[in-house]
Amino acid sequence: MRGTWIVFALAVVLLGGIAAGQGPQRTNVDPSVMYCSGIATSEPLHGGGNIISGEDSNALVGFALNDLVYINRSAARVGDEYLVVRPVSDLLEEPWFQSQPQLMRAMGQVWADLGRIRVVHSDAKVSTARVVSSCSFMQRGDILLPFVERPGPPLKLDGLQVDPFAPVSGKTGMIVTTKTFNEAAGVGSVVYVNLGSSQGVRVGSYLRVFREQGRREELAYNTPGYVDQLYGFGSSPERYTWEGLPREIEGEGIVVRTSGNAASLLITAVRREIYVGDYVEIER
Repeated sequence: MRGTWIVFALAVVLLGGIAAGQGPQRTNVDPSVMYCSGIATSEPLHGGGNIISGEDSNALVGFALNDLVYINRSAARVGDEYLVVRPVSDLLEEPWFQSQPQLMRAMGQVWADLGRIRVVHSDAKVSTARVVSSCSFMQRGDILLPFVERPGPPLKLDGLQVDPFAPVSGKTGMIVTTKTFNEAAGVGSVVYVNLGSSQGVRVGSYLRVFREQGRREELAYNTPGYVDQLYGFGSSPERYTWEGLPREIEGEGIVVRTSGNAASLLITAVRREIYVGDYVEIER
């Protein structure tokens, strides 16, 4: 049953549907993922202005698709487009695994993609733009970046297949957090990993997700020794460490954005749930 839902979710989110007898109609990552994934980066994002208000601002605290917003761009031309972003953070600030806060700081600030606006009228000091694409609500103070196209990288034709016995293949990193700062991820989720362009990761790279038993920093929910020591469900004749056991391959994903020391990874296939604190390696 779980496999059925994985296949269905990936088909809807990534491939955009399959025509009868014709195979996949889209073999690239969907634009809604490319423009809404967000990114962690240590480089400051200097924008081309800000949203300062919008129509019906007495009643609205946020602006969404087709709303008109006012931006402090006096030189904007009708038809100019901007990407709208906002710095975000985990409001709970509760680490899920050891060293998570340190790794977050090393990756840099997390920026949420909010959508795209298009200028429809320009005045001497303030221009008016319409929200033409929305990932989340926009609000006063959100930052404008010049629009840059983000073409979707090609997906693997066998993207639903995960080899549980794949050999070690490349430089390793870790899933440090998710786009929504949740602890778990599945097909269609975007996660942030501490491998970036400085480590050879590029848009379109595939990363394999794996886990190693017995590491003390692995996952907060996993109490060491809970199977045999707490509940008595048998024990091995000798204690094994993670070096002496096979790694567990959980899934894989495709990189949709990169910065110097981080990348945004779209999970494309899983064998079971993925958690922050799981490891990743460059697959190809």
